[in-house]
Amino acid sequence: MKITQDTVALVTGASRGIGVHIVAVLAQRGCKMVLAARSKEGLEQTAERARSLGAEVLVVPTDLANQESLIALADLAQQHFGRVDLLVNNAGVEGSYFFHEAPLDRLEWTTRVNVTAPLALSRLVLPGMIERNRGHILNVASLAGLGPTAFGETYGASKHALIGFTSALRASLQTQGSAVSASAVCPGFVSDVGMFADKRAQHAEVRPPAFLGTSSPAKVAAAVLRATEKDLPNVIVNPGAIRITLAVALLFPRLGEWLGRVLGVHRAGYEAALGEKRRLLEEKQTP
Repeated sequence: MKITQDTVALVTGASRGIGVHIVAVLAQRGCKMVLAARSKEGLEQTAERARSLGAEVLVVPTDLANQESLIALADLAQQHFGRVDLLVNNAGVEGSYFFHEAPLDRLEWTTRVNVTAPLALSRLVLPGMIERNRGHILNVASLAGLGPTAFGETYGASKHALIGFTSALRASLQTQGSAVSASAVCPGFVSDVGMFADKRAQHAEVRPPAFLGTSSPAKVAAAVLRATEKDLPNVIVNPGAIRITLAVALLFPRLGEWLGRVLGVHRAGYEAALGEKRRLLEEKQTP
């Protein structure tokens, strides 16, 4: 789907991290935008920058873990602009921890934000897209949805689900002969902002695996445009020929596990999980 000045985009997770960069590239195209996240202050800052680039913006503070909030968000977006042409499901939560020690409510919350919210918002805006025969669902997933993520079981499961949803939705729309479609963008470790940057700020010992490296948030935002306009099933944002490694791991699972150990792919997750455990223990000991 070509992104033009007439395109109306709804972007979740727009108050910080990668979301800010996605909003910026859409603003440069002149899109009308609805921005959603929990932080009203963060949303207003993102909106101010987008407006300075000439974009018309509606800010909607939203708890993406709450179904009523999702319904209200979709209604406000469609009432204000008359439609939603592009839904960017960017919001997500993550954490590295020892799974057997994780509170059950944390598992549920992660699933609500990372899986239920994107599915629900897609369900809410799709009828209008299908009726107009124009629209695109862009899901920001992760490399964690294509391979194993040690000490990130819940996050990895949610991103596998998001990629599976994207593939199934594409197949359904194609079978119906619809021009509406869906894509997934799968970043690896992202520098400067976002989840990995937050981990590094909290736990200095966390380092990206040398084999994988890092990508800039600007590259992720550019991938969102490319996936949407070229209607790509998925785009991996990561240096190097990671698809070959993923293919080898799929064909030869034990070899894939051995490579993961040898290349230190899971070390960052382990260090982050240890750091998080130490932090929680220190909090309990603090009077």
